Amino acid sequence: MFLKDKSKDDLVEVLTLKELFDPFSGTLIGRYQHGEDPQDPETFKKSELTFLSGEALPRCWVDAHYRDSELQR
Repeated sequence: MFLKDKSKDDLVEVLTLKELFDPFSGTLIGRYQHGEDPQDPETFKKSELTFLSGEALPRCWVDAHYRDSELQR
């Protein structure tokens, strides 16, 4: 899966989908997509990544407490 780094506007290939979907994980392992040669894996903050369209990642992927308000009703 590819996402976009907000600060550099570069493509990032996500190598650890489990961390991407885990709301308790603030980072994931990925690598920049530059040319034909694979880049070295790096750690990326999920808060710095978006979908290619510029849309933010879903709250349920980044916020472990996204449904807390429903529990307090």
